[in-house]
Amino acid sequence: MTSQNFTTAFLVDQSPDEAFAAITNVRGWWSGEIEGRTDAQGEEFTYRYQDVHYTKQRISVLVPGHKVVWQILDAYLNFTDDPREWTGTEMVFEVVPKNNQTEVRFSHVGLTPDFECYDQCSSAWAFYINGSLRPLITTGRGEPNARESGAA
Repeated sequence: MTSQNFTTAFLVDQSPDEAFAAITNVRGWWSGEIEGRTDAQGEEFTYRYQDVHYTKQRISVLVPGHKVVWQILDAYLNFTDDPREWTGTEMVFEVVPKNNQTEVRFSHVGLTPDFECYDQCSSAWAFYINGSLRPLITTGRGEPNARESGAA
């Protein structure tokens, strides 16, 4: 058994404020139907991809230009024996100035290799964070629908 959370990070030339604005523009980089505000502490929003994936998250921490934490209040993944295994986990986005660049760090705290969906979900997160959020920050255009698996 391991407790290694899924984590990924990348560097961009944009400012921490620009990176932070893209992170909170969830519709710009994550596919599916998103309802609710995604840019204010205490707000709750839902994510739904067909009948495959549903989550309800609360923005439990929001420090502009620095950090956002989503607490997963409810989850349903139809491709796992325990469809609620994401419930109680957290997504953490950190924005850190590094020399003349900005580092964006993402961790899905609680998504560990012990989870049935770890391989599929970590692969999907790697795509959405590195293949959609990163271009949203660097070019102003994310690619949320380039991957239609709905795994994350």
